[in-house]
Amino acid sequence: MAKARGKEWIALGVLLLPVLLVSMDLTVLYFAVPSISKDLKPSGIEQLWILDIYSFVLAGLLLTMGALADRAGRRLMLLLGAAAFGVGSALASYATSPQMLIAARALQGIGGGTLMPSTLGLIRNIFHDQKQRRTAMALWSAGMAAGAALGPVVSGALLNQFWWGSVFLINVPVMAVLLLLGPVLLPEFRVPLAGRFDVLGAVLSLAAVLPVIYGFKKMAIDGVDARHLGSVAVGLVFLVLFVIRQRVATAPMVDLHLFRTRVFGPAVFANLLASFSLVGFSLFTTQYLQSVLGMRPLEAALWTLPGTVAVGMVVPVATVLVRKIRPAYLISVSFLISAAAMGLLTQVPVQGGLAMLLVGVIALAVGLTPVLTLITEMVVGAAPPDRAGSASAVLQTGQEFGGAFGVAVLGTVGAAVYRHSHELTAPAGVSAEALEPARETLGGALAVAAQLPEQAANAVITAARAAFTSELHAAALTGAVVMLFGAFLSIATLRSVKSDEQRAAEAAEAPVAIPVETPELISTTG
Repeated sequence: MAKARGKEWIALGVLLLPVLLVSMDLTVLYFAVPSISKDLKPSGIEQLWILDIYSFVLAGLLLTMGALADRAGRRLMLLLGAAAFGVGSALASYATSPQMLIAARALQGIGGGTLMPSTLGLIRNIFHDQKQRRTAMALWSAGMAAGAALGPVVSGALLNQFWWGSVFLINVPVMAVLLLLGPVLLPEFRVPLAGRFDVLGAVLSLAAVLPVIYGFKKMAIDGVDARHLGSVAVGLVFLVLFVIRQRVATAPMVDLHLFRTRVFGPAVFANLLASFSLVGFSLFTTQYLQSVLGMRPLEAALWTLPGTVAVGMVVPVATVLVRKIRPAYLISVSFLISAAAMGLLTQVPVQGGLAMLLVGVIALAVGLTPVLTLITEMVVGAAPPDRAGSASAVLQTGQEFGGAFGVAVLGTVGAAVYRHSHELTAPAGVSAEALEPARETLGGALAVAAQLPEQAANAVITAARAAFTSELHAAALTGAVVMLFGAFLSIATLRSVKSDEQRAAEAAEAPVAIPVETPELISTTG
């Protein structure tokens, strides 16, 4: 099997550009919201849509764009996504109204939903050697993690020097580079005779994904109520309809036969569990640094960078170990490390907890990085080359579900602990009426404290910080249980996947088979 050479690795570098920016734009607005609110004066609902529309559209379009990439051409869809993302970024940077900014962020989401499955699909076709493909996908995973971590840091640094639109404008030259180099360095891949695109399936996928993601995210913000549960239920109904449609469609968007293999379904679910804890707990880390330890936003963002550096260091280690050790064992141990990290986070104190928090968060990231890295290669590698785009879209959609579910579940568990915390029962000098908003959230407690005399304010702040720390402990304990389940699931379902050395030894002993002609992907290098 031909190995990749210099041009292919340069092409990978080009593919990592959109990965970095698309993930960065999920978090880049953390610091820009106050400036945007001052200039554009959005209503509360408009501000929520400014924050959320990008991730909603991106998550909803992954399956559709993955299937389109398999049919229309992965390079073509990549370039179209880059153009949409670049135009959306330019419009967002010079938006003159909340509505314009929401529309521009939605266009960015369309571009992001197109770029992500196209990049993984192209990596599947460019790197035929499994070891090289695993390395390439490990770099892809590291780029995703780095982008999400760098978003707040880049945003804070730009806002210190420029206007809020600069956090979007930096995307434009990078996408221009991708549009210039993509046609030269990236080959085109499309599936011949793939059949007509399943428009009804695309509509059903949107109707399934968007209500579920929306319901989970709203639960994390507003708590569990009938409307949000109803939104999730509606999405699940459409998910069932989508599966039924895929079973009867002549050219389905998602090949359901992949889920019957021993690897694909369990690997997608393991990836979902990893995202559950990694994304779900990140909100608690940010709040602890800012609201309990009193850090400014940029300072808090900078303290998260050691975790990104640690992730970058562990990625190559995982790709080397899997050559000798079965992936199931590595993934299971990684989940156990993450469970231990969550266990450590249940001991973070109210005061002076920075060191313990950082150790726990870094250990969590280090533990889950091999899971995300190995699972990505396992899922995309298990799919036939002509289904790589749709397979990667399934993986990423599951990851979005896992992250949203983690935010909702851990947020709900934490909120329940906070509201019933004994610390906020009766702080000295504070009336029961004033305590009502303080019992809802830590932010509400800080707002109440700002209106009280100094002694009473200090009592409320101290009590609220202690209550939030208990909330963090409860979320970490829940995450630890989920990670232990992930470790058990990995051993139980993925242990049939052999290490590289075992596969090589079996291949050397197997008799030479007569090759059978099979349809190939149409590939052009121009």
